Amino acid sequence: MTVDSHIGTGSTYLGSERCSFCVWAPSARSIEVHLVAPDDRIVPLSKGPRGFHVGTLTGTRPGSLYFYRLDGQVERPDPASRFQPKGVHGPSQVVDTRFPWRDHAWAGLSLSKYLLYELHVGTFTPEGTFDALTAYLDYFEELGITALELMPVAQFPGKRNWGYDGVYPYAVQNSYGGTDALKRLVDACHSRGIAVVLDVVYNHMGPEGNYLWDFGPYFTDRYRTPWGPAINLDGPYSDEVRRFFLENALYWVTDFHIDALRIDAIHGICDFSARHFLKELATTVHEQGERLNRRIYVIPESDLNDSRVIRSHDVGGYGLDAQWNDDFHHALHALLTHERDGYYADFGELRHLTTALRNGFVYAGDYSVYRKRRHGNSSADLPARQFVVFSQNHDQVGNRALGDRLTQTMALDGLKLAAAVVILAPFIPLLFMGEEYGETAPFPYFVSHEDPGLVEAVRQSRREEFQGFLWSQEMPDPHDESTFLKATLDHGLRDTGYHRALYNFYRTLIALRKECEAFCHCSKENMEVLELQRENVLLIRRWNRSQEAAIVCHFGEIDTSVPLPLSEGRWLKLLDSAEHRWDGPGSTVPRELDSNGEISVFLTAHAVLVLVKSEEV
Repeated sequence: MTVDSHIGTGSTYLGSERCSFCVWAPSARSIEVHLVAPDDRIVPLSKGPRGFHVGTLTGTRPGSLYFYRLDGQVERPDPASRFQPKGVHGPSQVVDTRFPWRDHAWAGLSLSKYLLYELHVGTFTPEGTFDALTAYLDYFEELGITALELMPVAQFPGKRNWGYDGVYPYAVQNSYGGTDALKRLVDACHSRGIAVVLDVVYNHMGPEGNYLWDFGPYFTDRYRTPWGPAINLDGPYSDEVRRFFLENALYWVTDFHIDALRIDAIHGICDFSARHFLKELATTVHEQGERLNRRIYVIPESDLNDSRVIRSHDVGGYGLDAQWNDDFHHALHALLTHERDGYYADFGELRHLTTALRNGFVYAGDYSVYRKRRHGNSSADLPARQFVVFSQNHDQVGNRALGDRLTQTMALDGLKLAAAVVILAPFIPLLFMGEEYGETAPFPYFVSHEDPGLVEAVRQSRREEFQGFLWSQEMPDPHDESTFLKATLDHGLRDTGYHRALYNFYRTLIALRKECEAFCHCSKENMEVLELQRENVLLIRRWNRSQEAAIVCHFGEIDTSVPLPLSEGRWLKLLDSAEHRWDGPGSTVPRELDSNGEISVFLTAHAVLVLVKSEEV
């Protein structure tokens, strides 16, 4: 199936008070547009082939509100609504998609240049809007961020939600500021050389305000996801359902100039057809990128450890560009915190992080104690630029009992060590909002559903979902407004105490990644990872062209002397987390060190040391 690059589903304003309407409703005998503002009238649509109802209405302008009336009885918002000004149960609004873009010279960034910063629009600022977020772009530039990753912004019920309960995939959340505000943010990002990644959900729809059932078989009972019925991607009528979501992807990258789509939880996308939906999605987006002369990427979240997802079509893969690598996070987190509950049962040894650094996936067909089966296949031959790594993200923080960050678990030395491992790894690093200065606000799960029965169901499902973790604390009530308010970042922390030192440490690491020849390329080939088991140290050697560098990561909790096997010559200290300027206990490592094949250094607990061969500086 080929999807036309012109987006036709939903309402499309044509100018001169004319608007076209197109809705897929094979279950309905008739569809009428009920315009409810500024005037009140009902206009029938024509039923065409394969269940599409279409028509063009005059006297309709941007701002007009409407419902679809099905079979002369029930009225519902547009499944492809561009804006829901009164929430998920209210009328849809006609939107003029024209916008005075200034980013005409923008062609996007190469994936290897991405340094991601994931954020939730509603909690990043007290205002919780796109315009308030735009005011922080100078800050992101100063930090060194090259790509903002927005958690889902498709319309969800109420004003408090992570975004994964969205029910209108095309409508920009009204409480965030709506369509033009998002475009202003993207345009401003591009003017500063910052790409924008949008998290989209194609595996399920939220429970409240989900009226797709009334229009057609968007869902299937052949499969179940942890969040409800699966999207119908391979059953009867699935061509039109696939088109709905493929057009949605084109909508974001075309009308909003989005640079990459992060696809939520693809292990919940069930498709046994001959051409998998993900493969078709990648092809559709990449072809549109070629038409627009822009670099546009598709980056899924997956816990399958299946390398087919990011392998090329030529070898039977789906052709997606990169993926989140949970194995890297779990290996690092378990090593630092010694947690072994839930999926951390499969991690906790130095060798796990070594494997993640060398290969990408840790579990590549190995037996998983947590899953009680073998898990994954090999990613050893795949390039480093195809893996997004992190020490924290919305899932790994928010899916804890209290939504607590590493700041609540680790002291400053551990936070600095985690930062260095992620940022100086050969992969694409991702920071979760606020981690760069040690934000203390939790990020628990929150919702604002109107149905009391649904609220209670959410509470119960959260308890059941994490029974494998031996958390003794009671989870915060997802529906309580205070749960949401406590998640709002306190940016003022950045200028106080150890937070300032941590922030400057992050800035320095990011500068090293960008400016040092040994670190600025995503390459597993130009890297060697050595385990020094006795000292609980990882020595990561990286090189490129004429520069060789070493990252010494001490995961031990007591000070120790470490012999480092480094090539002969003079080495310079670029960074030492133990130094006082990073609020460390003080460093005993001199600025210059001479190696005869080995250097002995004294490392404090959880210290990280970065060295570079002097003749290449």
